[in-house]
Amino acid sequence: MRTWTRAVPVTAGALVLALAVTGCNSDTGKKGHGKSDTSSSSSGGGSDSSSEDKSSYRLGEASPVQKSDEAKSKGATFTVTPTKVQTGTKADMDNSGLEKDKDDKPKIPVYVWSTLTHKSGKPMEIGDMDDDLVVKTDKGTRTRALIVILGEAKWPNCPAPDTSKKLNPGQSEKICTAFLVPEGEKAAAVELSRGFYKKPLEWPVKN
Repeated sequence: MRTWTRAVPVTAGALVLALAVTGCNSDTGKKGHGKSDTSSSSSGGGSDSSSEDKSSYRLGEASPVQKSDEAKSKGATFTVTPTKVQTGTKADMDNSGLEKDKDDKPKIPVYVWSTLTHKSGKPMEIGDMDDDLVVKTDKGTRTRALIVILGEAKWPNCPAPDTSKKLNPGQSEKICTAFLVPEGEKAAAVELSRGFYKKPLEWPVKN
């Protein structure tokens, strides 16, 4: 966990915390663990079809239907469609309102635009649909989305989504999510983690 302070004067204890969990398919630090797709695992035997085995997608291509295991929306289904990925700059970081901890290495933002679509079942919060997204860099670093607990971070053309907003079946929401990666690295893919026993879905980033 990274601790950030506001770059503007704040009262004591007003901290901005950035959660950037790294490591291959790590679920440490994320709320819940309750997403699974409705297809069989590609590593298992049986009669999986080629579509069920597929794990790599183009940006703009929807994920297979995912199923929620969250208590409030258990059984609800949805899809995630990353549409655009952009690596930010040091200037973006400097102007974000966050001040780097003196013991932390320099970071830059990566912006991921996605469309979340509720397919069926109980209403689901936006934050429960995208919390398994991971950015993988060209150096192999994997990190989860920035979480701001107190205060706020501001990014150009990437407003923070209303994670508590609920979607009903048939509704979609376009959002932008900020991730922090080591300075000097750039986004190579967006991944959707599916737990410890399934290969993550991946959307490679070109250029």
